[in-house]
Amino acid sequence: MCPNLNTSAPGDASTDLADAAVMPGSRPSPRLSLAAPVSDSGRVRLIDMLRGIAVLGILLINIQLFGLPDYFSESFKNDPGDGNFWLLHFTTVLFGGKMRALFGILFGAGVVLFVRNKEALGRPVRGLFYRRMFWLLLFGLFDAHVILWMGDILYLYAVCGMVVYLFRNAKPGWLITAVPLVAILDFAGSVWLHQDLRRARLEYVEAAVALDRGAVLSSAQTDALARWRAVEKTLIPNREDVKENTRIMKSGYPEVASHVRRLAFEFQTKLLPVDMSDSLALMLFGVALLKLGFLTGDWRRESYWKVALAGYAVGLPLVIFSTHYLTTHFPTLEAQLLELETVPVPWVNLIYPFQRILLSMAHIAVLVLVYKSQKFQGLLYRFTCVGQMAFTNYLMQSIICTLFFFGYGLNYFAELEYYQVYFFVLGVWAVQLTYSPWWLKRFLFGPLEWVWRSLTYWRLQPLRRVTQSPSTAAP
Repeated sequence: MCPNLNTSAPGDASTDLADAAVMPGSRPSPRLSLAAPVSDSGRVRLIDMLRGIAVLGILLINIQLFGLPDYFSESFKNDPGDGNFWLLHFTTVLFGGKMRALFGILFGAGVVLFVRNKEALGRPVRGLFYRRMFWLLLFGLFDAHVILWMGDILYLYAVCGMVVYLFRNAKPGWLITAVPLVAILDFAGSVWLHQDLRRARLEYVEAAVALDRGAVLSSAQTDALARWRAVEKTLIPNREDVKENTRIMKSGYPEVASHVRRLAFEFQTKLLPVDMSDSLALMLFGVALLKLGFLTGDWRRESYWKVALAGYAVGLPLVIFSTHYLTTHFPTLEAQLLELETVPVPWVNLIYPFQRILLSMAHIAVLVLVYKSQKFQGLLYRFTCVGQMAFTNYLMQSIICTLFFFGYGLNYFAELEYYQVYFFVLGVWAVQLTYSPWWLKRFLFGPLEWVWRSLTYWRLQPLRRVTQSPSTAAP
């Protein structure tokens, strides 16, 4: 089962997404001489708890893609008299990008813990690790192209994990130094994308003006119209596209699949380098934070308080400013297109990677303080179980949401107001906070964790619990 939080020390270990690990430097028993997952007693409950909060919290943002049409917030994003305005800004400021950042940080830490555990057993780990990432990549393709979740991160994380492995032995100081550098590279990538789109937009505008005047278009102008149309079909749909996309999402599986797979393929190929720089920065940062003891609760309480206060003091003003600036200056599609035409470098976007890191660190520090306080044990226990089954719960969210919103399911896409989709989020949370402890009382792993482990080690792993120790009973 998912043990009581009091039964495991902060210095234990854990692995990526939800794997188990042993204490660094501990001597493996003869039964564990083969590379394999280890028992509950070797997990870091704190990291499991953080992962559980991340997998639940990420749905606060993902739900917008699952259930709402493009540009859904235009009608209220600048109207303080509308309750949706406050809900949008609350979720954007405190959670937008932060839960995914937390996921990335924990994934990076998990890479090191997985490798460290296997190396402690004296077994080759490279092949095992890359086989693990290969299966994760396939799960990501399944999530995107079969379950039809266009915002899948498993594929991206598998690719990034293969790179992070190369830096597993790097010193924390170098990794921390790399974070702002990679953040700047991430900004440079976004600027490259902005300027590429800007060039396509300007060429399109020139060709469209010529077409309106009745001029004979050159081959270059004809190509410009086609290029911008391709952009509209993937990244920046026009008003008619929004209507058509909504119709498609409310259609049967084949039509939804054709639409989603095209978008997913775009993100998994052309836009992959842009996404990778951001995720790599977070994962490398997670490696550093693990080695420094920040993620395992080893720092003094005073240090966590300082991190929380500094993160909120600097990060909150930054994100509030950037959110206010973007919503007031570019509230509509037309305003965003005008920005694309007139602004060569969107400098305000440079705020994003830094405020996200600051607020993510502050969030982690607060959660560690709550964990160390020994309060809210029942709730934290449930978060811990959700985190231990993070892989299952992430894919479960994809299945539940697609079947609820898309046309081949209950067809609620674009049917609910913004605030109403969060009642659905609360329902999913309730299911996962209830189901995860129930499952782990009976089984060693979540169902998909068991499948992933069995594929990784290429032999069936034990699943059902045989005995239950009184010391690990749930509160």
